[in-house]
Amino acid sequence: MVWDTIYGRAPAQQPVEEWGGIAYSLVALDQALPPDWQIVPLIKVGRDLAPRANEFLGELTHRAPVARFIEVLEPNNRVTLHYESAARRTECLTGGVPPWTWAELGPMVRDLDAIYLNFCSGFELSIEAARALRHGYAGPIYADLHSLFLGVARHGLRVPQNLADPPGWFSCFDVVQVNEDEMLRLGADPMAVAATALGLGVRLLVVTLGDRGAVYFTRGEPPMSTRRGLPTATIQTARLAPPRVVPDPDPTGCGDVFGATLAARLLAGDAVEPAVVRANDFGAQNAACRGAGAFLHHLRGGIAVP
Repeated sequence: MVWDTIYGRAPAQQPVEEWGGIAYSLVALDQALPPDWQIVPLIKVGRDLAPRANEFLGELTHRAPVARFIEVLEPNNRVTLHYESAARRTECLTGGVPPWTWAELGPMVRDLDAIYLNFCSGFELSIEAARALRHGYAGPIYADLHSLFLGVARHGLRVPQNLADPPGWFSCFDVVQVNEDEMLRLGADPMAVAATALGLGVRLLVVTLGDRGAVYFTRGEPPMSTRRGLPTATIQTARLAPPRVVPDPDPTGCGDVFGATLAARLLAGDAVEPAVVRANDFGAQNAACRGAGAFLHHLRGGIAVP
């Protein structure tokens, strides 16, 4: 969990403080999963914000009956966001929540049907732990690689960086999500990047494009199934536009919402294109809200104050 302080979301507003990152994903999972699925959060939270974090978790209807965040002694991760425009922002990260090790994760993932992994800080687990997860867990794994592309400079400023060992990371996951800038950091030729990823075991590569929707690359295998199909030799790709253009959008959390919705709908049995369409729709709805809490109330049909 990460606690956001947001400047410049709306010029006339004071800074906003709220849950960010994986909180958006949890809201989307809660609303997009089929009724018989449950969310088991494997999420560390600093003791300083643990009570408030578990209050948020208690608002979700799809959580497992004994679901609880894992409290650690270190201070919770916090991010300060300064928006320069709807598409440009700076981030500063503080906090010290430690990464997961395979020794911790192994017993926890044993009876899970699928894993949705979101790199909200970039330090959730090392590539060695990811490899151990891949070899020790037989179910499908969806990974949003976002913050692996962000280094940390002075005072916690997040700075773009190239992904270290892309083939190594690709080989750990069944579905991989990146945004447009991250895709360009992987290589100048998107088809070549996709061919590499699909050749290393990725069944579906998705690139989010903001208000232009998303592009997917696949060879026709069921992305989030324990059963592998017979992949075609030809890469299938398409761009799917969002259902609407949102005036004065708030992009905070849209990638997190998109990924969790896509993972949920693939687990529900949707084909790739309908699942991406649904993810685009939820992303657009989130862009019209202000915060994960407001998004949750919106999806439940309530009225949320911006």
